[in-house]
Amino acid sequence: MDDTAFPGRSVDIELGGQEVITIDLDNLDPNPDDVLDLLKDGQCTVFVWTKLAGEYWRRGYLEAAERIANSAIESFQSNGSTSSLPPIYSLLANIQIAYARKAPKLILKDAQQDIMVSEKSKEYYYNIAAQHLNLGERAGAESGEGVGGTLAFLTRGIQQLATRSMDDAMRSFEGVLAVKPTNLVALLGKARILYARRNFREALRVFQDVLRYNPNCTPDPRIGIGLCLWAMDHKAKAKEAWQRSLEVNPSEWSAQLLLGLEEINASKTDQISEDEKKHAFLTGTKLVERAFHANNRSAAAANALCELFLRKGNHTRALKLAERTIQFADTLAILTEGYLRAGRVAHASGSVSQATKFYTSAVEGQPKNIAGAIGLAQMQALNGEMAAAIHTLDTLIQPPNPQRAIEATVMLASFRAQVRPGVSSSDLTQEKVRSRELFDRVGKDLELEEARTGGHPSSKISHGIAEDVEMHVEIARLWQEENLDRMGKALKEALKISQAAGKTDPRLINNIGVLHHLEGNLLEAQTMYENSLISATALATEEAERWSTTVLYNLARLYEDEGEDNLAKDAYEKLLSRHPEYTDAKIRQAQMLTKANRLNDAHDLLKQTLATQKENAELRAFYTYFLIHSGSPKVAKEFVFTTLKEHDKHDVYSLCAAAWIHYHQSRENRDTNPKALEEKKRGFQRSAEFYDRALQLDPMCAFAAQGLAIITAEDSLGSIAPTRTPGVDEGRKRLQNAREALDIFAKVRESNNDGSVYFNIGHCYYARDEFDRAIESYETASERFYNGQNVPVLLCLCRSWYAKAMKDQSYVAIKSALKYAQAALHIYPNDRAILYNIAMIQQKSAELLFSVKVSKRTLTDLQRVIDSAANAQKLFASLAADKSAVVPYDREIAGHRRKYGDSLLRKAEEHLANQRKFETETQSRLDAARQRRQEEKERIEALERARLEEQRIEAEKLAEERRLAREQAMEWTREARIESDEEKERRPKKPKKPKADVVSGDEGEPKKKRRGKLKKAEPASEQDDDEQAMFSEEEGVEKPAKKRITKKRVVRDDDEEDVNPRKKQFKSKEMLSDTDEEMS
Repeated sequence: MDDTAFPGRSVDIELGGQEVITIDLDNLDPNPDDVLDLLKDGQCTVFVWTKLAGEYWRRGYLEAAERIANSAIESFQSNGSTSSLPPIYSLLANIQIAYARKAPKLILKDAQQDIMVSEKSKEYYYNIAAQHLNLGERAGAESGEGVGGTLAFLTRGIQQLATRSMDDAMRSFEGVLAVKPTNLVALLGKARILYARRNFREALRVFQDVLRYNPNCTPDPRIGIGLCLWAMDHKAKAKEAWQRSLEVNPSEWSAQLLLGLEEINASKTDQISEDEKKHAFLTGTKLVERAFHANNRSAAAANALCELFLRKGNHTRALKLAERTIQFADTLAILTEGYLRAGRVAHASGSVSQATKFYTSAVEGQPKNIAGAIGLAQMQALNGEMAAAIHTLDTLIQPPNPQRAIEATVMLASFRAQVRPGVSSSDLTQEKVRSRELFDRVGKDLELEEARTGGHPSSKISHGIAEDVEMHVEIARLWQEENLDRMGKALKEALKISQAAGKTDPRLINNIGVLHHLEGNLLEAQTMYENSLISATALATEEAERWSTTVLYNLARLYEDEGEDNLAKDAYEKLLSRHPEYTDAKIRQAQMLTKANRLNDAHDLLKQTLATQKENAELRAFYTYFLIHSGSPKVAKEFVFTTLKEHDKHDVYSLCAAAWIHYHQSRENRDTNPKALEEKKRGFQRSAEFYDRALQLDPMCAFAAQGLAIITAEDSLGSIAPTRTPGVDEGRKRLQNAREALDIFAKVRESNNDGSVYFNIGHCYYARDEFDRAIESYETASERFYNGQNVPVLLCLCRSWYAKAMKDQSYVAIKSALKYAQAALHIYPNDRAILYNIAMIQQKSAELLFSVKVSKRTLTDLQRVIDSAANAQKLFASLAADKSAVVPYDREIAGHRRKYGDSLLRKAEEHLANQRKFETETQSRLDAARQRRQEEKERIEALERARLEEQRIEAEKLAEERRLAREQAMEWTREARIESDEEKERRPKKPKKPKADVVSGDEGEPKKKRRGKLKKAEPASEQDDDEQAMFSEEEGVEKPAKKRITKKRVVRDDDEEDVNPRKKQFKSKEMLSDTDEEMS
């Protein structure tokens, strides 16, 4: 109600003895006892009672006003004047609504700072107000006055608006406005409802009507006008409305609050300077504080002030204001803000349970609130409830109504990537896939945002996320086992950000160097390692030592790969001098000794290291590898089983090693007795069991999958069975096994891009007689992974080309087979098996060419294979005469091959003679055909020259005829002009007549009018007159335009001398026709 006091206001109360007592309304006693006595004694009217009660209410004495209203009801009820009760009941209802405005809506039972347990809630006062309204309506109905009336409708509408019954309140206000369209209370209520319904334009119009009807209306409609303008994005006009409201009502808290919030928001923009930001923030803060002091029960003011104290770190005051916001909030948005700020205060104070409670309340009210969901997910993560945190964030960004919150998406991606208890390895793999997808979505959103804003993030949140080094590092970690390119991109972005911030992280430089190292970019890797060492010196002493140790080890590995063994050796020794128990460095030293063929020194070093590091899994794995490759499979087998029994029965490497050892021993067992065959089969089965166990522990273990595929391809479990099932098609079974193995190898290749995979794929294709594809796989393995230096791969290429040559009877293929065999011999020059294969291929080459038709071979190739066969004879003789105890071939077969070679070479001269004869005859035929083609070509060229000469003569003749025709035509034209001039001189001059009346000379027919175009074609000159006369005499009724065009096309020639083109244009058709006949 309006608090404005008007001077000289008073109320007269007449007592029974004609005594009148005047009560000064400007000087009311806060204690209404005396006033109540006067009102009761004077039997005052309802107007006086409500006037005095209303005045006490206006002064803020609500209890006194309520006592007066209750006394009035008692007085009128005792007098039987029930018709006067409805206005008093309406007054009492308004007083209860006034109580409710200062009452909490929600009372926190466990409030820590803003304790209001003893106070009554808004709902309590609203219920009493409704009871008073109902009593008023009943009293009006009993007295026969009815239940209507403006006061009753307005009071009911205000009560309905306060309880958020918008539709009912609108009907009440509309009922009042239907009777009195300018009722300010009804208009203000209607405007508030329209604003709540987001009908800002119509609400603005109603607020403006109120202001027009009463510029001094309270509450000030300018507040509503500003809110509508702000919602319609007219922020400058909104600010002006609030400033004007503050000028009119300096003590109005709502205008101060709105202006304060506007100033605080303005301080966050980047369009103003830092000084202006500081000034705006201080101004806004002062205005918000003044608004809160004017109305300390305003939830909006408490919420704004809570944020300020939270930033200052005053958690006690911030918590009290947050609790005040929660208890007095009238809207869900303000209530949620209160819970969020209370949660932030509890979070900052370290009270996780309290923070969880507040964040949960915020999310329950608004499930799609971004800040609430993020806060709750953080608390759940701190409590170890990672699954619940993921569910909270998933609910936020998933339909229905998904929120595009980049910060929430980043958190969800990070949570999904974490290893959690109870999550299987396969589920974790799927979670990492989802995490990568979420990070990709974040990257795309940031790119779109930068594209919209010209290359810069539009918000501080987006900028902070885009510049978050840890996020890019986590992305790199997710791609580590999937895509090294994506990993490198993420690490480079992280390094770029850290360098821009002046905080270069040596870990990032080292990791990028490792990527270059893995990709084979050794120079770039060395540069990055060296830069990382330099950056590590800027760290703290302990951390610098740790990182320099790691980088130095990587640098030593780089020297190894570069072939700088001395530098690598020095680096490892320097590393071990600082850290003598650095096991990885000792393993690399042992590997370098093995490469140098110093097996005993390597073995001693490994045994010394094992004596102090028995539990080191990497060391035990390398020692197993060393024993196998140094030719000690039995010792390796014992060591592997010791590892599995005494150290780690789930060690995947040891399981795979045990499987390989069993497979190798079973495969090399050449004994054919039943017991040995049974033992062999049992060894293959145990190998398959070990591989299967390894795959159960690590489904992505490519080595185990490859081992199973090899066993499948070779049918190792079935082929050595004592008895075979009769009727089984062995060839079909072999193809089927190879096909199944190929499927496995294809999957292995996706996870392990290694030469051995391509090598085994080649074996499968060879088993299926797909020699071209086998060669392709072998060549990929040899060139991409082994640089053409792996002898087993070269020999398999030799075998595949040889098989292809025998199948296709191709000399080119057998030459390729010989090439690969010779390459293998170059690497292992003392390998007698390779020598045997070379001799065999050379002999087969001669046999192959001897068997083909003379038309499909050349004398050069034939001579070459005969020479090779002669060399094979020497090799077979040498191999057959070898007296070594064990040789990798059969000496008897070598002797037979030599004898067979002798018989083969006896036919060499015959084949050479036949080939020479064939090639001589073929060459003769080719020479004769070539001579005939040359003679035919010369004859055709002579005919062509004659034809061209004839054409030239004809052209010259035609050109001469044309020249003569043009000269004759020009002569005729001159004669025609002379005759025309003479005719004109003889003809008497006559007055000019219209052209339609002119007739031509001989025929007497009317001359047709010349067209406008012809008339405009030439300027008025003597030439025009001459040409007109010529047309009159010669052309008759022909159209001049057509004649001129035809003549011009015929006689024009670029080779002719310069002739006036205007004269050419009007030559007669007859002349042209004659000229054409002459030229033809």
